[in-house]
Amino acid sequence: MAAAKKAVLGPLVGAVDQGTSSTRFLVFNSKTAELLSHHQVEIKQEFPREGWVEQDPKEILQSVCECIEKTCEKLGQLNIDISNIKAIGVSNQRETTVVWDKLTGEPLYNAVVWLDLRTQSTVENLSKKIPGNNNFVKSKTGLPLSTYFSAVKLRWLLDNVRTVKEAVEEDRALFGTIDSWLIWSLTGGTNRGVHCTDVTNASRTMLFNIHSLEWDKELCEFFEIPMKILPNVRSSSEIYGLMKAGVLEGVPISGCLGDQSAALVGQMCFQDGQAKNTYGTGCFLLCNTGHKCVFSEHGLLTTVAYKLGRDKPVYYALEGSVAIAGAVIRWLRDNLGIIKSSEEIEKLAKEVGTSYGCYFVPAFSGLYAPYWEPSARGIICGLTQFTNKCHIAFAALEAVCFQTREILDAMNRDCGIPLSHLQVDGGMTNNKILMQLQADILYIPVVKSSMPETTALGAAMAAGAAEGVDVWSLQPEDLSAVMMERFEPQINAEESEIRYSTWKKAVIKSMGWVTTQSSESGDPSIFCSLPLGFFIVSSMVMLIGARYISGIP
Repeated sequence: MAAAKKAVLGPLVGAVDQGTSSTRFLVFNSKTAELLSHHQVEIKQEFPREGWVEQDPKEILQSVCECIEKTCEKLGQLNIDISNIKAIGVSNQRETTVVWDKLTGEPLYNAVVWLDLRTQSTVENLSKKIPGNNNFVKSKTGLPLSTYFSAVKLRWLLDNVRTVKEAVEEDRALFGTIDSWLIWSLTGGTNRGVHCTDVTNASRTMLFNIHSLEWDKELCEFFEIPMKILPNVRSSSEIYGLMKAGVLEGVPISGCLGDQSAALVGQMCFQDGQAKNTYGTGCFLLCNTGHKCVFSEHGLLTTVAYKLGRDKPVYYALEGSVAIAGAVIRWLRDNLGIIKSSEEIEKLAKEVGTSYGCYFVPAFSGLYAPYWEPSARGIICGLTQFTNKCHIAFAALEAVCFQTREILDAMNRDCGIPLSHLQVDGGMTNNKILMQLQADILYIPVVKSSMPETTALGAAMAAGAAEGVDVWSLQPEDLSAVMMERFEPQINAEESEIRYSTWKKAVIKSMGWVTTQSSESGDPSIFCSLPLGFFIVSSMVMLIGARYISGIP
């Protein structure tokens, strides 16, 4: 029997989407932007001490290789010829910090994840060295001094991990965010792997001058980071190197964007003033500000949006960053066990249709934009004997929406022109209750793309458009129109404002829980640094005890 004829679909482009919770590889048709196949692997997060968040760089790399292999197998089952894959783009969780040995290819420590809080005392000590009238760190990087960014994580590794310090002294160490680790490994690793990053990822390190688009000597001296360990900075769309192993050996890696920049490109927000909000582990609202750096007066970040080619201009964005969005759903599943799968939360929330006055502030890693308050911790307030897991589930979804409202308000004040609607993407946008809640709380329409994989799409677009690949046109007339689903506000403006103002009262109560000493000691005997689950379980125990004592069954 003759073998089935392989389908001819024109040039295809693959995209690695390496996020905090999972890794995926997706393949798109470059002419239609149609998603043809994908594979996903969940990534383990490690919490060795309270406030510490780590991942295994080798597990991340292995997950990428597995996803590529499995996706190509699925394409084969669809009779799609993988030789049509002409390029690969990389999108990644930003700020997460890896240091590895360039001679052995082995990581010298776990990846320190962007959510990690161990560097708070480092941040406080460094902040004392910045003159009050000359915050050169923020003026050069667009970023506040925070545990969020890579420079302080790298400083911690140099100060506390002997193997890292020795490797730097012996000229064996390489530093990078996840994109650098993956590109170096996939293009050969110890056998002449390419050590590079792109401007969007570099702009999240606090070592990169977003005006000159170079590593900054003054910043590196301030953080005491040796410049020799830093990757070469490239544009977001050019050929960095070729895959050196696996089923796609020889295919160029030609696109690289931090995940939120990738989503901005995938949502086709190429014009000044266009914005998108991505709902992933965290929640990230980016507004394209064109060729100019706009510095926020309301707690937002100034960051590099993209630079789609070596000779192409750089674009900037204002960004509102929320640490905990999808992560709160995972927490309800893994830590409290009130749901068995992430999808189940929509069913629970639908059962009650309200939080019944319960408010959840998931400040597990402090508060990011617009507060930048590391002392905050998660709280659930407004509990009564009537409150059950359905109300807590609903409150968790509302929390994501309230946090988005806060950063949208800040962005409207900075930009001067309020957004008339919000474009959204990310895995959580499949939750229709969440999307309707978001429209109600923002009191503007929420517009969701029918193709939710915009982060991977953005990486694929950058890769396919690279010089020397040239299979994906980014000209406005050539970009595929995307079907949209629209959610209109269904409550009155007064009710929306009342709910929002009550949320803000809850946020104030979440602040000031942790001191530097207690957050870094990891001592579970210190009351103020106990995890949120303790307070919930304690409240439940007291509630059950009270019912028992009073004779209530």
